[in-house]
Amino acid sequence: MSITGNRVQPPAPRPPRQETAARLLNSSARKSFDPNVEIDWDQPLDPALYGMTPEWCSLYGTELWESMSQEQRVALTAHEAASISSTGIWFEMILMQMLLRDIYWQDFASAHVRFALTEIGDECRHSAMFARAAQTYGIPSYKPGRVLMWLGTFFKSTSTGSLAYGGTLFAEEILDMMQRDFMRDARIQPITREVSKIHVTEEARHIRFAREEAIRKAAELTRLQRWYVRLSLGGVAFFIVRTLVSPEVYRAVGLDPKQARRAARHNRHYSAMLHEGCAGTVEFLDSIGLIGGPSALLLRRAHIA
Repeated sequence: MSITGNRVQPPAPRPPRQETAARLLNSSARKSFDPNVEIDWDQPLDPALYGMTPEWCSLYGTELWESMSQEQRVALTAHEAASISSTGIWFEMILMQMLLRDIYWQDFASAHVRFALTEIGDECRHSAMFARAAQTYGIPSYKPGRVLMWLGTFFKSTSTGSLAYGGTLFAEEILDMMQRDFMRDARIQPITREVSKIHVTEEARHIRFAREEAIRKAAELTRLQRWYVRLSLGGVAFFIVRTLVSPEVYRAVGLDPKQARRAARHNRHYSAMLHEGCAGTVEFLDSIGLIGGPSALLLRRAHIA
């Protein structure tokens, strides 16, 4: 459904839930990967290659970036890639728990539940893959701060329906947009390209699943519930974007974290990249009535709307 003025338009007909799940299960059977086998984890790292596409680096295009040595730039992209992956692991842990709660009372033999369990298996492999990639680079885990970890605990324990699936889309689609660039970029380490290719391929099913469920769940919201979901989704999107790059990545490459964070927050290039990366998600959630009110301010502050 979409919001037009104060009127809610009826949603377009959707494929039956079990039919969609069956198609996604078939896709999983055809295109699933074991990172332990598919990726050559022993390949040497090329010191001249970036850790991720440099245009996605939070400092790219700033005066600070121009003042850095090429060695620092390469190192920063590796650390930012590891930080982004850690944020991905954090939210995938949240997602897996929300999925389990969502299917707990449903028919265990249904295609819908079987695909949800398949997705959880995918997410377990993805999290382990991200962690191993950071380890291969010799980079520590950049976990969110304690406050955000507790907020995540609250979110995963209380979020259901369109809020759970809408929040999932913000986390999955921004990472998907980045990795579509990573997997095609010959300037970056092969390990990053291989990790990205696996994640993009398997995540396409998860995004389809989350979008279909968000549409169905949004159609059931009352006016008060819709207001709460909109506000909460704005907060979720804001914190996901702000958590992608840990301030510690700057310290790790010899930069002043305060100066670097300030440069990143005022970096118009990076803001434009984030805006483009989230544009599809924002457009979709707006079309089903889950963007609006106070959430719009939070989205603008995060440079994604």
